[in-house]
Amino acid sequence: MTTMAAATTDTPVRRSVTVRTGVEHAFRVFTEGLDTWWPRSHHIGTSPMKRGVIEPFVGGRLYSEQVDGTDCPWGQVTTWDPPRRFVFAWQITHEWGFEPDLARASEVEVQFTPQPDGSTRVDLEHRHFDRMGPGGAEMRTAVGNEDGGWGGLLKIFAAKAEA
Repeated sequence: MTTMAAATTDTPVRRSVTVRTGVEHAFRVFTEGLDTWWPRSHHIGTSPMKRGVIEPFVGGRLYSEQVDGTDCPWGQVTTWDPPRRFVFAWQITHEWGFEPDLARASEVEVQFTPQPDGSTRVDLEHRHFDRMGPGGAEMRTAVGNEDGGWGGLLKIFAAKAEA
């Protein structure tokens, strides 16, 4: 028997955007250029965010450098396949803290698909909220938000990628 909470947390959040740039550039802006578009308000550190980083290899960290000199981890790369896709563990709890246990982390996959007109379709899927336990549904709602969640973030990314 499937409960409503289980059904909700098993449903991925999917968002897409098409950017008027080639696939290599789009991938590079999303990953190497994370710091150029990721909002400073979106972090889980204890002091203001200074810089966002994705380490470009399997096992690499996604983290923010904070103005107090500390690093704040929030993810780990699990698949690295430039410029086609990458996958990372989203190691953020529903209470906006760090989740060190990968088995309790949700997952984000970002795919970059070249289009016939030279643009790139970027498809993002955030999934496995069920791994997070009771807070999974709350996290799904937060990241599924069109403004402050992945919808808004992809709009900011697209503007930077096309600049």
